[in-house]
Amino acid sequence: MTPHRTSRHQALVVRPEPFDAEVSRALVAELMADLDVRYGADDVSDAHTAEMMALWAVRPEQVRPPLGVFLVAWLDGEPAGCGAIRPLLGSPPGVGEVKRMYTAPAARRRGVSRAILARLEREAALLGYRRLQLETGLRQPEAIALYDASGWYRIPTFGQYEGEELSVCFAKDLLRPT
Repeated sequence: MTPHRTSRHQALVVRPEPFDAEVSRALVAELMADLDVRYGADDVSDAHTAEMMALWAVRPEQVRPPLGVFLVAWLDGEPAGCGAIRPLLGSPPGVGEVKRMYTAPAARRRGVSRAILARLEREAALLGYRRLQLETGLRQPEAIALYDASGWYRIPTFGQYEGEELSVCFAKDLLRPT
């Protein structure tokens, strides 16, 4: 794979990694810490809430072929971000969900998230997905701007996000790979 050069002449490589690899776990932990700062930690003491969180949790088998993929972006050899595709739970075949999109603070505004999203879209099409959906939040304006600029369109909240005031959901219809 030829590395992509960013505007600052840094090598950017986006490649699949196991979801349960150390680098993947570390990036997902950073993502969760970032979300806790933006939204406050969720109280999962309610049994129903805990059950729903367990149902919607990302599991390693969901984000590896043939169902999905987990990608890590490397900027000059350092882990810089991640993202995943998995089947959208409760949807018909052919609909996938983007999960665990994250860019480390030191790597932001360097094209990392755009590269991850573009690669996720390509991988999803190769896995046979015709449509992708995702959820982000109002306290993540940079994510909303990314999806708006990348051809995604807003849809009603879905699944566990239905009715959530701070949730913003997007979808994108994919072209079949040639």
